[in-house]
Amino acid sequence: MNALVNMYGPFFDLHNWATVIESGEDWLIILSLVVMECMLSVDNAVVLAAQTQSLPNKVEQEKSLFYGLFGAYIFRFLVIGIGVYLINFWWIKVFGAGYLFYLFLKHFFFNRNKNVQVPTEPKKENALEKHLHISRFWQVVISIELMDIVFSIDSVLASLAVSSNPVIVLIGGMIGILAMRGIAELIMGLMKKIPELNGMAYFLILFISIKLFLSIPAIDIEIPNMVFVGVLIAAIVITLIIHQINNNRAPKSKKKN
Repeated sequence: MNALVNMYGPFFDLHNWATVIESGEDWLIILSLVVMECMLSVDNAVVLAAQTQSLPNKVEQEKSLFYGLFGAYIFRFLVIGIGVYLINFWWIKVFGAGYLFYLFLKHFFFNRNKNVQVPTEPKKENALEKHLHISRFWQVVISIELMDIVFSIDSVLASLAVSSNPVIVLIGGMIGILAMRGIAELIMGLMKKIPELNGMAYFLILFISIKLFLSIPAIDIEIPNMVFVGVLIAAIVITLIIHQINNNRAPKSKKKN
């Protein structure tokens, strides 16, 4: 019981909520977490869009996304509570930092195929409908929930490395999830026009990995959360400059060819 209170008590602390809501600095951190959530969840948006396309009409598609959104919020609440408790152990921080560093390496060195593949409908779904009497609609809802669980682990871990306040992480995650549902097409279009944004997100992951590792007791260096906000702004500016340079080089290379 004490463990549950320690994990989820801060969510029900009205003073904590009031402090966060009234703090401009906390809102800057929340906004940064929302941007990071959107950058890291583009793949999730594509997969969810593919899942809902198997439903016969728009009403069911929107309904499945609504149920999926509700489930995603519940899961995010549960995972953040557990994460806030576990992140206090130094070996969890080392593991988390190592995992985030692995994501950085995987993106730039191991994952050569950067294009998101839209999954085809698995044949076993028909068997589920036939033998287990699970309708196509609920199959899609279950798939959305499972995808949210898989894709949210990375963003929750990264968010907890930025801020240890569960209320800040929860607000950032909830707004980020809602933003991905509402403006998924806009974000995907932006990522296509400025592909360098994808790389920027994983450079932020590298920074967060270093920040988390430095906070272990043996090193005990705490990088202020506002530094992350500054790094995010600088990363966006540098990414836009690199994109502009790449665009200017593209016509010249075409002329040579």
